[in-house]
Amino acid sequence: METVAKSAAQAAVTGNTAQPGTGRVADPAAGKSAAPTTSCRAARPRADALRNRERIVSAARELFVEFGPDVALDDVARRAGVGNATLYRNFPDRAALTHEVVLAVTSRTTLRAEEAVAAESDPFAALSRFVHAAADERIGALCPMISGVFDKDHPDLLAERDRLEEAVAGLVTRAQSAGRLRTDIAVGDVLVALSQLTRPLPGIACQGIDRFTHRHLQLFLDGLETPARSELPGSAATLEDLRRS
Repeated sequence: METVAKSAAQAAVTGNTAQPGTGRVADPAAGKSAAPTTSCRAARPRADALRNRERIVSAARELFVEFGPDVALDDVARRAGVGNATLYRNFPDRAALTHEVVLAVTSRTTLRAEEAVAAESDPFAALSRFVHAAADERIGALCPMISGVFDKDHPDLLAERDRLEEAVAGLVTRAQSAGRLRTDIAVGDVLVALSQLTRPLPGIACQGIDRFTHRHLQLFLDGLETPARSELPGSAATLEDLRRS
């Protein structure tokens, strides 16, 4: 009783009274309840939930490369080691999952371009390093993915595409300025050739030829170095050409 009396006296002095069972403090000036003392913040995803999401994206990327973007989503869940409910909780449909895979591949390829610049002082060596690294990221698998039904013009994808194009354009410009890269090509030529030479053939029957990818990429790179050994037909492929195609 003494404690209750002291609390009542303190409330009378401060002009604030607690509303029983609400966790709120009465505001005598406004005649309303003030906000709860504990703020309601959206809970961050748990670490295991983030890991599951990453495993799903990684599994989808592998299966899209092996069998094409129409692979059964049940197979994606099985490869990721998660249940179907977990997959659909993260990605409600194929378009959402494809969006995330394209975004991840593009982002990782951009990072490889930035790493190549940091690792190589020779501009042509940096370009070569990027081309081989981009092949390991399976950038050639993007074409079949973006041919499907999903929003190719989503702001996230456009922003990441612009980052990649800017990074590759920088590699090309530096190599040409150093006199190492022939001047009758443009950044579009590099991206088109990289996509064609690294595009996987769906199905397990053709997986064995992947071991020749880096060999053929090196043949391509040798043809880019100066001095040029032949005149190229047509005009250089620009980024604008790629976007119109």
